[in-house]
Amino acid sequence: MAGTSYDVVVLGSGPGGYVAAIRCAQLGLKTAIVERELLGGICLNWGCIPTKALLRSAEVLHQMQNAKDYGLSVAGKIEADLDAVVKRSRGVAKQLNQGVTHLMKKNKITVHMGEGRLTGPTSLTAKGDKGEEQLSAKHVIVATGARARDLPFAPADGKRIWTYRTAMTPPEMPKKLLVIGSGAIGIEFASFYNDMGADVTVVEMLDRIVPVEDEEVSAFLHKSLKKQGMKILTGAGVEDLKATGEGVKAKIKNDKGEVADHEFSHAIVAIGIQPNTADIGLENLAKMERGFIEIDDFGRTKSKGLWAIGDCTPGPWLAHKASHEGVTAAESIAKELGNGKVHPHPLDRSNIPGCTYCHPQVASVGLTEAKAKEAGYKLKIGNFPFIGNGKAIALGEAEGFIKTVFDADTGELLGAHMIGAEVTELIQGYVVGKTLETTEAELMNTVFAHPTLSEMMHESVLSAYGKALHI
Repeated sequence: MAGTSYDVVVLGSGPGGYVAAIRCAQLGLKTAIVERELLGGICLNWGCIPTKALLRSAEVLHQMQNAKDYGLSVAGKIEADLDAVVKRSRGVAKQLNQGVTHLMKKNKITVHMGEGRLTGPTSLTAKGDKGEEQLSAKHVIVATGARARDLPFAPADGKRIWTYRTAMTPPEMPKKLLVIGSGAIGIEFASFYNDMGADVTVVEMLDRIVPVEDEEVSAFLHKSLKKQGMKILTGAGVEDLKATGEGVKAKIKNDKGEVADHEFSHAIVAIGIQPNTADIGLENLAKMERGFIEIDDFGRTKSKGLWAIGDCTPGPWLAHKASHEGVTAAESIAKELGNGKVHPHPLDRSNIPGCTYCHPQVASVGLTEAKAKEAGYKLKIGNFPFIGNGKAIALGEAEGFIKTVFDADTGELLGAHMIGAEVTELIQGYVVGKTLETTEAELMNTVFAHPTLSEMMHESVLSAYGKALHI
């Protein structure tokens, strides 16, 4: 198929790329995807989804170990079979990969499996099993994503020093695990392996874990994870890390500046990501900052016809942000190609939720209390604990709280921050509210079903205005 021409070619098939391709096809554009590895990208195959399958297994294990709290008894010894847990996770990933394959066929999107490289703003090659194919298009969307960042002095070896990729299909169960970095990825794996029985230590160079979250959430999570048996070192750094035949040796500097030697069986490095933008022909086509492609609010790069979305562009680096950008770019391209029925809107980054699936879960949207103060707002703050909610008590999940941040002058909802059971599902209520530009009045006048965890969302709003009913 040398010299094949399309309206749009998408480079990368993660949650940004494949969604962009589907939306392009829905809008009547002849569309192709170039993918070097697996349809669905990191998220479906090695990230968001299979990690949640692992965490679900850990959650069930945790519930079984605490069955007596629910008036239940479990006969025999409760054990985790790591191989079986990983096998289930891989099965989930495979099912979703097949789902994306079906969506490509359903939407008549041509898939070129191979290594993509731009030869111009609207042309590229795909080098795979069929040899090298020449592709051209009216528009090209770069959705090449990102990969885990290595420690410069201790690159991951897949045996003792892991990134998320190995941590998802571990060669063995770690006995004593070092997790470097306490963002979402680090904390999720720390939570999983802690529940599975590993002795876990988390090292975070900033002064608190999950540092992008509200300070009250960070403090609550720190206390909860310590209670579960984790060791957490904040304001600390790994000065040196060496793999040995038996494990890893680490030099860790604590918050007082003291350096001590530690030994672990394994280490997971979760210190951030680096974009997959090198050696794909972008050098003279796009402006880049630390490897991330600079774009406008619709995904355009500096070169006409060349677009970029997702983790290869500025953050937040989240799958749902990539998908949203994919739709925005697709509709903007359709508009440029003469479709007068589409009206793309720029992405409002303040309305992007963040979720961390540890135990307890963490979720947030918008400004933290500190950021809102920094921005000069006069605030009204609401806070409601899980212990005041009937459904939470009935579930046996009475740990956590919901915090809301309002502009005292206008009633605008500036941010919401949650920690506790199922908050990754609850957060969307506030995301919808923010997108609709709600004030406290609409939230107060909304009827929340009883008994539900969502009633705490109502109570937190009422709390901000001195009207909470159940505390």
